[in-house]
Amino acid sequence: MKKLRRLVSLVLVALALVTNLSACAGGSEQKGEDIVVLFTNDVHCAIEDNITLAGVAYYKKLMEEKSKYVTLVDCGDAVQGSYLGCISRGEVLIKAMNAVGYDFAILGNHEFDYATERLKELMDMAEFKYINSNITYTGSGSNALAKAEPYTIVEYGKTKVAYLGVTTPWTISSSTPAYFMEDGVYVYDFAAGNEGKDLYAKVQGYVDEVRAKGADYVVCLAHLGTEEGTSPYMSTDLIANTTGIDVVLDGHSHSVFEMYNVENKDGKNVICAQTGTKLENLGMLVIGEGGVITVSNINDIKKQDEEALASVNGLLSQYQEMLNTVVAHSNVALSTSDENGIRAVRNRETAIGDLVADAYREVFKTDIAYVNGGGVRADLPEGDITYSDIISVNPFGNMICVVEVTGAEILDMLEYFVSKAQSETVDLEAGKALGESGSFPCMSGIKFTVNTTIPSPAVVDENDNLLYVEGERRVSDVTILQDGKYVPIDTAKTYTLASHNYLIQNGGNGMMFFLAFHNILVDCGMADYQAVITYLTDFLKGDLSGYTNLENRITFIR
Repeated sequence: MKKLRRLVSLVLVALALVTNLSACAGGSEQKGEDIVVLFTNDVHCAIEDNITLAGVAYYKKLMEEKSKYVTLVDCGDAVQGSYLGCISRGEVLIKAMNAVGYDFAILGNHEFDYATERLKELMDMAEFKYINSNITYTGSGSNALAKAEPYTIVEYGKTKVAYLGVTTPWTISSSTPAYFMEDGVYVYDFAAGNEGKDLYAKVQGYVDEVRAKGADYVVCLAHLGTEEGTSPYMSTDLIANTTGIDVVLDGHSHSVFEMYNVENKDGKNVICAQTGTKLENLGMLVIGEGGVITVSNINDIKKQDEEALASVNGLLSQYQEMLNTVVAHSNVALSTSDENGIRAVRNRETAIGDLVADAYREVFKTDIAYVNGGGVRADLPEGDITYSDIISVNPFGNMICVVEVTGAEILDMLEYFVSKAQSETVDLEAGKALGESGSFPCMSGIKFTVNTTIPSPAVVDENDNLLYVEGERRVSDVTILQDGKYVPIDTAKTYTLASHNYLIQNGGNGMMFFLAFHNILVDCGMADYQAVITYLTDFLKGDLSGYTNLENRITFIR
């Protein structure tokens, strides 16, 4: 059925282009009147990957030769994901998107990774418009997101198309909670809570508003995704609980689908589409003659726009010499994925997760260290390891902190960190990981057992922040490395924990309770990627053979 739907969609697109753009044939300069909306999502700094940004620019110009009406949009998570974003704090991506000719973009959760004030600066750099409908500022200071309008309406001849932006409410917990606060109080409201009803109502209000202003079509640019763990804020949830939206161009879950029909609140079909990640595809929405809507994913773009390519290369050259510096030489490769190529770092122990956690603990001489699986973003190759390789592993530019915690607090944290773990870790038939969580622990200096047959006792608030632990515990047999031996954890004892400011100072991964009362011994002492570089060069001398096999720091009872 998927292949048939794919074939039908491509045939419809081809027919639309032949019928309405045929005036271009034979050297005629007359252009068709199809509305062509090109879209990307979850680019994650992959300027040169797959079809490339310069390839996107080429295809946009190709469509502009055929149609009067061409628009290029992005559905979030563009400015973070590799060393390019980290070193430039997003600037390289914004300037590259300017060169390509984007018209509109929305805010993904990772647009916030450099803090809201930096996001304001990036939005000011952008020559395209940011739109968002579900974030409200309630503070008394300055709204860093004031430039992002809820929607924009574009007139293509006699046809009006409204573009409406929606960002996942999970952003507050998946990004850095402290960024959304003033004096410890949340001042950015993502329409979260009330089992999704607040989000649906907020979006519905703007859909009704643009319809009242004469919009013939409503295209929702969303960063919501379709992973069940993000319910009730999935794009499919939004469609099922609203009316008046024609198409949802989605992001966040890195899925690849096109012409996926979802029934809205009135039982009418709404098209949902997503292009994957890192420019695997360029999406193309076509509103053709008679209002026929088709969506397809394009991945066979072989050419690049020379002007855009020159701009991109100019941006990259500013950082290339430093990034190519070799900092270590490894005799083994370490991967975030399992032997089947399925991402593993967010649902079980991995050697690369162990390595990063060990780097934090060894460099800062603490009892234990914690790294969130969602923060370990790339593999390390066998052979030469460059500065860019390390930054790609830890691309967020977080700073290492050391804090004092009690044994009892460690036990509660562990319950939260493994709360989504399942008895099975992968679905090979579907080709995806199970029980993934960005907070899944990569640990050093500690071992423990998780019984996945016990429901998680971690109680969280509406923003997925840990409140307390109640009921039978999943985590048992917790031991701490002391003087070369693992000994049972002492709930009354105080231990030193190395992690990063995302967790300790900004309340990331649901750890808001850190902001209130913990004694910080090291306040942002070193960038996370620099700690890994130091560990590789000064401690391991480039020899990673000790990470060939896992140490079973986390044992599962399934």
